[in-house]
Amino acid sequence: MQINSFPYFIDSNAEILILGTMPGAMSLEKNEYYANPRNHFWKIIYTLFDELPIPYNFEEKVKFLQTNKIGLWDVLENCERKGSLDIHIKNQKENDFVALLEKFLSVTKIVFNGKQSHAFFYKRFGQIEGITYFVMPSTSPANTMTFENKLKIWSSCFK
Repeated sequence: MQINSFPYFIDSNAEILILGTMPGAMSLEKNEYYANPRNHFWKIIYTLFDELPIPYNFEEKVKFLQTNKIGLWDVLENCERKGSLDIHIKNQKENDFVALLEKFLSVTKIVFNGKQSHAFFYKRFGQIEGITYFVMPSTSPANTMTFENKLKIWSSCFK
């Protein structure tokens, strides 16, 4: 089944771009990034900035990211996938990061939410000059690493 990613959420102040691979089934159903309550993404981000509790409203979450100079998108524009796991992705098409990074020149860090997002990105775009890459453990519930360990590793790219 062909699925499509969401538009990017980034503004001209963004210095960090967080990239997932492709939204999971629950996120696609709710039409918002990281909608699965078992996914640690929002809890990690809000904990890193000491801003708990996490709002329910997705627009508030996006504003929070933008206030903290963070953009959000996915590496893939579309693909075929059964379920939510990246290992089932095939026939993928990458988003246009050349145009995005030309438009948002203040981005100096790309944080990959999981090894697979980095693998798809790197295969297509390689190392982009002037951008530092951070490959973080996936926040997905499929990654059984504890929240505390994920948080510790994620904190390294926000110092």
